[in-house]
Amino acid sequence: MRTTILATAALILCGAVAAQAGERQNVVEPRPGTPLPFSDGVRVGDTLYVAGHLGLDPKTQQAPADVELEARLVMDGVKRTVEAAGFTMDDLVSVTVFCSDLSRYDTFNGVYRGYFKGGFPARAFIGSGPLLRGARFEVLGVAVRATARGAGSAAAR
Repeated sequence: MRTTILATAALILCGAVAAQAGERQNVVEPRPGTPLPFSDGVRVGDTLYVAGHLGLDPKTQQAPADVELEARLVMDGVKRTVEAAGFTMDDLVSVTVFCSDLSRYDTFNGVYRGYFKGGFPARAFIGSGPLLRGARFEVLGVAVRATARGAGSAAAR
């Protein structure tokens, strides 16, 4: 476990130095088993592209029965990726939510609101067909470091 933590910290540190030069940094959360063929996020300079996250129970790798818990798990996953790349949730500028049942819109929003201190990012909430592993939500986004948004942004005024 300690080796994994140290390796992850070294990967993030090396990636941060590379990203400052405009190079690509992949953010990958350690998982048991065969590595998946994607990164949880990819940072290039001051921009982070967050891959789709599902709110799965870590023990079963299935969606929990409780919809609100699933929404928390998916947003916690997004937050872990954003923070591992050195960003905050308030750096998110665009979020896309895929939802297998649009009647869950209000439940999702109740959880989602709690993850932001400043203004909310632009967002699409899209009805989808079935999602992997029985998930109800899949969330992806784009974050831009606040300093990179410049003095002309509404937040800076």
